[in-house]
Amino acid sequence: MPAIEVEPQFETLLSGYEKDRSNLIPILQDVQEHEGYLSEDAIVEVADHLELSPNDVFGVASFYTLFKFVPPGRCNIKVCQGTACHVRGSGLIMEELSKKLGIRSGETTEDREFSLESVACYGSCALAPVVIVDEKVHSRMTSKSACELVEESE
Repeated sequence: MPAIEVEPQFETLLSGYEKDRSNLIPILQDVQEHEGYLSEDAIVEVADHLELSPNDVFGVASFYTLFKFVPPGRCNIKVCQGTACHVRGSGLIMEELSKKLGIRSGETTEDREFSLESVACYGSCALAPVVIVDEKVHSRMTSKSACELVEESE
């Protein structure tokens, strides 16, 4: 597969790393921070840089849940599923948000307005259940109040 044309900023990012397989995860983290996700083109470029196959790069990236392969939505919604949040109804919140948005956890709406994801524990147990919208924590949520957050973000 031929190398793709990359923007200078991305090329600069890759040039900061030696062509050593041990740099794969740090490179993927930087690429995702830069692009918001790992595109197919980015995987090919990383593979070319490290002299690996794109399958090798994708295999490593897909092993870790922190890497995303879908462009993020304009509004990113996270629902904590930690024990305190779960006991207080975060499962129902996730279910309702999923219905409202028409997507499941880990997906982005077709119009790229919303992304929905589940997080294992956000560390705000005293505020459970929490929903995080664009890094702003909303505490003591209900299904109804979570859906209202979506409506406010539309």
